[in-house]
Amino acid sequence: MTTDATIEATVSMVNRLSLLVDLSSLLSREVDFDTLLRTACERVADALGAERATIWLVDAERGDLVTRVAMLPELPALRLPLERGIAGWVARTGETVRIADASSDARFDSSVDRETGFTTRAILAVPIREESPDERRPVRGVLQILNRKVAGESFSEEDEKYLRALAAQIARALSLTTLRAADERGPGLTLRGPFNRIVGRSDELRAVYERVTLAAQTDATVLLRGETGTGKGLFSRAIHVNSARQAGPFVTVDCTTLPASLVESELFGHERGAFTGADRRVPGKVELARGGTLFLDEIGDLPHDVQGKLLRFLQERVFERVGGRQTIDADVRVVCATHQDLERRVTEGRFREDLYYRIRVVEIDVPPLRARGHDEIDQLARHFVDLYAERYGRPRPTLSEATLAVLRAHVWPGNVRELEHWIESAIVLAPDGNVTPAHLPRVRLGPAQENAQRPALTATHEGGRGVALGLTLDEAIRRYIEATVEACAGNKAEAARRLEIGRNTLARLLK
Repeated sequence: MTTDATIEATVSMVNRLSLLVDLSSLLSREVDFDTLLRTACERVADALGAERATIWLVDAERGDLVTRVAMLPELPALRLPLERGIAGWVARTGETVRIADASSDARFDSSVDRETGFTTRAILAVPIREESPDERRPVRGVLQILNRKVAGESFSEEDEKYLRALAAQIARALSLTTLRAADERGPGLTLRGPFNRIVGRSDELRAVYERVTLAAQTDATVLLRGETGTGKGLFSRAIHVNSARQAGPFVTVDCTTLPASLVESELFGHERGAFTGADRRVPGKVELARGGTLFLDEIGDLPHDVQGKLLRFLQERVFERVGGRQTIDADVRVVCATHQDLERRVTEGRFREDLYYRIRVVEIDVPPLRARGHDEIDQLARHFVDLYAERYGRPRPTLSEATLAVLRAHVWPGNVRELEHWIESAIVLAPDGNVTPAHLPRVRLGPAQENAQRPALTATHEGGRGVALGLTLDEAIRRYIEATVEACAGNKAEAARRLEIGRNTLARLLK
């Protein structure tokens, strides 16, 4: 007969294996780092039967240990000098410590206990660093568990082996986050932003971080505004994964890609027989997002005739499928984003005023890259360099001062997305890892400069590129769009941006 002890041991082993498998997934999300590390610590303590687990990170900029990494003033960090405590000793030496009575060890520092009100008895602490058979990797932090939950028990050699394996997994997972090593050969990590996968520490972004944090604590509708490529999608996901709905789905609807005839069905679903070809019931994005977050990207491009139905859904949180009569409740949090001037579109009658006020509950302006300063451009460039060097198997790359000077001088009309693509291209073209200005894409004139140097396209312009008089409206529109695409050197995405229409709309009009 299976004993209770055997069952408990089996459950413990399953928990430990599950934690090893789940950790990389946990550390790959856009969750804020305090929540991320707190969740990891809770899982570690539970798997090892400890009263508490702590992840101390070595701050490469300040040269000390930190348990909380968020930069917002209401979340102060708990810090410890490297010269103090068992965690400091492990961080300095890279050696494991396992002791049954902390108070009897000269390395033990009771100041943290006094600050937290916790009483430490037994300690098991291991360095966080990636495993390597041929070299001793730098220490990135310390993983520490305190006190067995069962009175009188100490941490075992088996616990030590498991914790070392877990620390190596944490080190590997941290290398995939925006907590990155400033120097691959030096100890510690550099915080590039309080949210994972979002890089930036400028004053302009601090205000965004604060609003995202506050918005995530509620179910209020959020409107993210900013130019194309500024990272509105990342911030929308950060709101979701830091909210009470994080376990629910995050469903994205790109309003620029939806044909006008299918928008309602895409959002609210349809019943069988609702229209030709509807051979079965299909749930819409609102229904699929139940219990989670619905992200309406580029909501300013939503067709006008669907805006009224969306307004009703936002006001009453109910909807009907196309062709259906059943009213369905929707437990959904809504986050919207746009690069459009919504006020202008309201004035022009292209966006409903009542919908405008309904989505503008919590408004967050995401600043363009050019407003964030040179330091932020440098941080982002180095982040993308590390990311794509690892993805494409390049040696550890370097960015020369001349390369950084070119990046700082560019105005970045495509914002962070454009910078990312520049760096990806440079890494591909620099197999030795030494990125020089020659590896960067050729700097092209921005739209305003292009327009200033290009002849105006008028109704009387000659040379075959102008829009002649006497055409039908459809033909005039088509020719004007063709001329705009030509003025953008064939870049249809840029042409769509200038024309303030979606790329699918542009393609449809060109036909």
